[in-house]
Amino acid sequence: MTIKIKVENLNFYYGSFQALKDINIDIHENRITALIGPSGCGKSTFIKTIDRMYDLIEDTKADGSIAFEGINVLDESTDVVELRKRIGMVFQKPNPFPKSISENVLYAVKRHGDQDKKEYSNIIENSLKKASLWDEVKHKLNQSAFSLSGGQQQRLCIARTLATKPDIILMDEPTSALDPIATSKIEELLQELKKEYTVIIVTHSMQQAARISDYTAFFLSGELIEFGETKDMFTAPRDKRTEDYITGRYG
Repeated sequence: MTIKIKVENLNFYYGSFQALKDINIDIHENRITALIGPSGCGKSTFIKTIDRMYDLIEDTKADGSIAFEGINVLDESTDVVELRKRIGMVFQKPNPFPKSISENVLYAVKRHGDQDKKEYSNIIENSLKKASLWDEVKHKLNQSAFSLSGGQQQRLCIARTLATKPDIILMDEPTSALDPIATSKIEELLQELKKEYTVIIVTHSMQQAARISDYTAFFLSGELIEFGETKDMFTAPRDKRTEDYITGRYG
């Protein structure tokens, strides 16, 4: 199985506080990897290292290696703009821009400026179709994105991410602000998306991790305690701390 991202000896610091400690993990291509663990354990920090989102936070430092497509993401010479085009991010709460539905989809495409304007309508349609939203919005593409429901807004944010044709999609608790029906739609969508993309999702829901992911990583206090195939981790965890967390004894 192809390794899409290889993380070796990753450490991360907010000032003097070490948030990640010697992380080693292989992220497999066209699979969903779920990151689980209690609040403050390093899950969200970990995905911020993959697309260098931490560059936006003062007094942070990362060392080690995150190998992606022949580069070390952490190198100062890495083109962060190009990196974030290849590695998209979907956040916890839907964050559409105060623009029309179509302008939301095209936002990053226009910023990168490497697509022919004649392709815009195709990009809008294809991205919305991949996000399972086209049929619901095709008759109102010029309406405000804020006219959509919360679940539709989150799928619009996914479409916006897909529009730049990324290889990897990072998701930081993308359904935590949604109702069960909208959550179910996003989960169904992820099963389709992994056919074309590699997905890493942070989730607080054990049930969600068990339902949708191929691999699961359990973080605790900045350490990667256990990583493996989801079915194995949830039926026969190797570490007592993993078992305690999965069974609700703490966390």
